[in-house]
Amino acid sequence: MLSRGGSRFLSGHSSCMLLFVLGFGSLIFLQAEAATKKYQFDVQVSNVSRLCHAKPIVTVNGQFPGPTIYAREGDRVIINVSNHAQYNMSIHWHGLKQYANGWADGPAYITQCPIKTGSSYVYDFNVTGQRGTLWWHAHILWLRATVYGAIVILPQQGTPYPFPKPDSEQVLVFGEWWHGDVEEIVKQGNAMGLPPNMSDAHTINGKPGPLFPCSEKHTFAMEVEQGKKYLLRIANAALNDELFFAVAGHNMTVVEIDAVYTKPFTTSAILIAPGQTTNVLVYANRAPGRYFMAVRPFQDVPIPVDNKTATAIFQYKGIPNTVLPSLPQLPSPNDTAFALTYNKKLRSLNTPNFPANVPLKVDRNIFITIGLGKSVCPTCINGTRLSASLNNITFVMPQTGLLQAHYQKMKGVFTPDFPDRPPKAFNYTGAPLTANLFTSHGTRLSKIAFNSTVELVIQDTNLLSVESHPFHLHGYNFFVVGTGIGNFDPAKDPANYNLVDPPERNTVGVPTGGWSAIRFRADNPGVWFFHCHLELHTGWGLKTAFVVENGPGKNQAVRPPPNDLPPC
Repeated sequence: MLSRGGSRFLSGHSSCMLLFVLGFGSLIFLQAEAATKKYQFDVQVSNVSRLCHAKPIVTVNGQFPGPTIYAREGDRVIINVSNHAQYNMSIHWHGLKQYANGWADGPAYITQCPIKTGSSYVYDFNVTGQRGTLWWHAHILWLRATVYGAIVILPQQGTPYPFPKPDSEQVLVFGEWWHGDVEEIVKQGNAMGLPPNMSDAHTINGKPGPLFPCSEKHTFAMEVEQGKKYLLRIANAALNDELFFAVAGHNMTVVEIDAVYTKPFTTSAILIAPGQTTNVLVYANRAPGRYFMAVRPFQDVPIPVDNKTATAIFQYKGIPNTVLPSLPQLPSPNDTAFALTYNKKLRSLNTPNFPANVPLKVDRNIFITIGLGKSVCPTCINGTRLSASLNNITFVMPQTGLLQAHYQKMKGVFTPDFPDRPPKAFNYTGAPLTANLFTSHGTRLSKIAFNSTVELVIQDTNLLSVESHPFHLHGYNFFVVGTGIGNFDPAKDPANYNLVDPPERNTVGVPTGGWSAIRFRADNPGVWFFHCHLELHTGWGLKTAFVVENGPGKNQAVRPPPNDLPPC
């Protein structure tokens, strides 16, 4: 069965197991949960109306957001993506590790060339050793503005959650909405060398909520019953905004981040960066009524941002829609203290069933600086365009998939010489630096020995401006062993690392004017993208990739590419 997605659990191929039970002369048939889930994704243009205005957008199966992928830990998932839109397409299954199977990872020109209009590609992967909430999105141009959805990985049959079992679950995916054609808006910005216009609204499950014009009918609501508990599976699919989220009158218990269980803690609000996921338990234990769930951005530097609040409704059963909902008390948009304190509370569960296998010995130390800068652009305003760099290198996207180039040992596509240090040390977070902002350009990758342990320190800088940056590593989870404000001090800061139960995730928020230290074991061979998950910065070149070499074992090498890999 090929499913076109939806909100129910899909069994895909079912294999029936006959269980003969003698007794009372009866024969009982039990159906075992099958191991393969199949989905059909038709990428197509659909007309969607928001904020009093209809426009054509790229969707999957005509749905906005797209369908939720349901699977169990251990399942095989097969998704046939057929592209009927006018744009090239690729889809990334964000947070799935894709062991030795980068062909299914999805970022255009990194692990595959895009799916051209009129063509199809099958993403075929196993869900191994992971359970929780992840998400999927287009990974080319800015098409993920509308091409995104959730991934729900249920535990294996008979394996309970390590927290109180919820009575019900609800997916909440946050996004951004533009009045105009997003790709045209980006083109206009690039032509001038400036950031494109910011979004016109934030959304919850594709809907901005009643605080926006013409949006009473475009409001997501979930019905709850007094005394029951609910698991909210939250993903931030916004392109450029870290978001605060809260439910009026209700606390939340954080139980998972990026599909990794955490030590539970209670909070009045959460902070979630683009690319991240968070699961929270909410108890419907207040006076029955209608309560707003609300999101709005966190931005603690004076950079323009869409600061409007999107809302959905947490509605107790039996309460009429005429009752006006109350708004939650969200942190202030520039509440750095809340952001830092919240992130410090995130810790891995670290139990025998769910251990935190933090690398204690480090084979390779890498220090990467984040810089905003300028590139020469004769047709742009002032003859320059804004760009971004890692260790002063602005990444140049190739026209051939990097994984294909690596696998086939092609010459001239990339060089494996990305430096482990910036070209020179300076006071990274001192006074703003506005001179010498030009960077070098290249498709330079970092080569990593198989099974080596890596410590990567990501340092924000005040080149043009400090800013928080959510960094995502494809193909891996990592442990956030340390974070701080100011310049990383290699002599002092490691003494304060958490090497016992640090948060394990796939996307880390590097704080404004600060640093984050992550560790991982490079046991997944292939080419794995590493980039800022602010789409604006990724487009400016704030990205690179790691080439993880093959291991000695027969299953420790990149698999051969599938026959239908899109041609370049």
